[in-house]
Amino acid sequence: MKRIFLFLTLSGALTISAAQWSQFRGPNGAGKTDANLPLTLGEGKNVKWKTPMAGKAWSSPVMWGDQIWFTNAEKDGHKLWAVCLDAATGKVLHNKLVFEVAKPQTCKVTMNSYASPTPVVEAGRVYVSFGAHGNACLDTKNGTVIWQRQDDELYCDHFRLPASSPILHGDTLILQFDGADKQFVVGLNKKDGKTKWLHKRAFNYGTNNPDRKKGYGTPALISNGGRQQLITPAAVATEALDPDTGKLLWTARTGGMNASGLPQFAHGLVYINNGSGAMSAVRPQAGAKAELNAVWSARRNIAKKSSLTIHGAYIYMVTDNGVATCLEAKTGKSIWSERLDAGEFAASPILCGDRIYCFSMNGNAVIFAAKPEFKILSRGKYESGFMATPAVTGNALILRTKTAVYRVEGK
Repeated sequence: MKRIFLFLTLSGALTISAAQWSQFRGPNGAGKTDANLPLTLGEGKNVKWKTPMAGKAWSSPVMWGDQIWFTNAEKDGHKLWAVCLDAATGKVLHNKLVFEVAKPQTCKVTMNSYASPTPVVEAGRVYVSFGAHGNACLDTKNGTVIWQRQDDELYCDHFRLPASSPILHGDTLILQFDGADKQFVVGLNKKDGKTKWLHKRAFNYGTNNPDRKKGYGTPALISNGGRQQLITPAAVATEALDPDTGKLLWTARTGGMNASGLPQFAHGLVYINNGSGAMSAVRPQAGAKAELNAVWSARRNIAKKSSLTIHGAYIYMVTDNGVATCLEAKTGKSIWSERLDAGEFAASPILCGDRIYCFSMNGNAVIFAAKPEFKILSRGKYESGFMATPAVTGNALILRTKTAVYRVEGK
């Protein structure tokens, strides 16, 4: 799984070039680009290179300069890698074995992998997370490990494996650990990996069911009322923290479980979707600790796994069972919902101009118009299915399927 900045005022704390797709869903996590991406997709179509990739890992590719980074894992989770490809040729530059895990947590579902969290990269450094199995910083020039953490403080029972991706805020690396047993958000000093602050979830889950406490969400940074806020989705509720201190700012009872979508901010509202197939729009407070209510909520044809995309006055998403949905952003009013007839979806869509690109678990690619009138613009099919969200570099898509990585670029 990038942003255009007319409606999204996500973090100004991390200054990066719009050319760098440095985190999950690109700049500020919005999943947006103004690149000239190809309209014709599919196996062998506009493919500049294809690099086979063994293992079972769903992390999305990220970009910095001429490097593509992602993580990889054995199916059983005993070995965990950071992988770097040359963006121009697809050649493997680094294949660094970062962690060997003697007793990985049991994977109770086939849907997830041991390397689902997407790295975050900046000049000279890439930060990789495997949740409780280990977190590390690598030198992007030679792939050597600068620091790593495998300790009890950064541990939880993920119950169905981790998927929360790290983000950067200034000199702080921020991670979420929403496990069955412990739920917390932590800020690490990006230079040495030492803990700067740790916030334990401060609300009552109202249940002892561990499956209703875990989450897979990636935090988002927004600017509101003259201050930065860290939006951290969890099961039952969403918390906003001060990203410099970890201090709780507000809590919204957004409901649901297994949150995995990355929150979005536009029109003065924070939009959160969760694994129960519901979403909420919350108006963030700028000041003291508060309990907030949703401005509006929706439960029909809402994405459970993938993140939302906001374009102008509308929200676009693709549900797990392949229904594309358009909502009015200010009110939640349903504009349309249409079946894509492309299978099931887990990867988040991205926006290019007024086109939505989405990729299914069985390898189908669909492009539809980001407009209040539904229209399919293109279809294609790849050899293998998608769990990872695309990255963008220049006018090229970097696609990761279950078996390979592609550079797809038009004339």
